[in-house]
Amino acid sequence: MQDYRSRMLKFLLLLMIVVFYFSFVSYRYGARDGFAITLLTWSFFVLCTPIADAGFLLDFPVRLLSGLRMLYSEIIVWFIAILSNIYFFFTFPEIYSKTFVLMVFHHILIQPYPFWSIIALSATGTFLSIHLADELYDMTLDAHHSKYRSHKNIYQIIVFLFIAGIIIILYDFLIKQLGIDIPV
Repeated sequence: MQDYRSRMLKFLLLLMIVVFYFSFVSYRYGARDGFAITLLTWSFFVLCTPIADAGFLLDFPVRLLSGLRMLYSEIIVWFIAILSNIYFFFTFPEIYSKTFVLMVFHHILIQPYPFWSIIALSATGTFLSIHLADELYDMTLDAHHSKYRSHKNIYQIIVFLFIAGIIIILYDFLIKQLGIDIPV
């Protein structure tokens, strides 16, 4: 029960950050632009970071409340993020010039080669981490999992860590190509 409360507290804290960000950009740019900037910033973190961070804001609480696997809710998150960008990219492209994050995002979107690789790497990392999170969550629910399943999960974790390492190295290389240096 303590773990559940801790996770819900983190979720509520992250939700408060999103509400604060929306309030800030709405105050600065107006409510309509504030909504668009908040949505596109969220979609940037969904589409351009190789872990399930922005989507995880929704995935885990949905899993806790409904039992729906995080993989399925993450697919819905990606669908919403992609559709939002298609809409704003073609109907209101100037919104991408409002913040630094959105300018970087726009640069990624307008240069398919090589920068869409960032999105591909992010998708790979995100869906692998969500798959692993679903498996680990299932293991915690299943107190009687077999020894084979345990070994299978250990191998999955090893493969995941290897792939995650490759993704991080390639992601770092591509981000540096954008002229962004992320200190480690």
